[in-house]
Amino acid sequence: MSIAVSIPAAEPPAAARSPERAHTVFRVEVLCNGRRHTVTKRYSEFQALHKRIKKTCKVPDFPLRHVPNWMPKVLEQRRQGLELYLQGVLNHNKELPQDVLDFLKVRQCQQSPKASSPP
Repeated sequence: MSIAVSIPAAEPPAAARSPERAHTVFRVEVLCNGRRHTVTKRYSEFQALHKRIKKTCKVPDFPLRHVPNWMPKVLEQRRQGLELYLQGVLNHNKELPQDVLDFLKVRQCQQSPKASSPP
């Protein structure tokens, strides 16, 4: 299985009534066996994934939480950090934990189309 990821964009919180409750969404592009799809994740979801997989597989350092996260420079640093983190997880582990596959929503592309067709 060949998986590549990138995070081309971080969407800053909409002008929320209360900025402390606003959250940023990261758009993760996943390319798996030639098929591309996008998932959107919050920083807290990346953090939860890290906590679940760090004991069972090799993981790079996790990007620190910065505040305020809606500042463009800080947001860009976080986007780059999360992208490098995900790429590191994919590159350092031959067998990816199910948590990572679920996070990236890649269940549907685990088998190549040829393998799933009847003989």
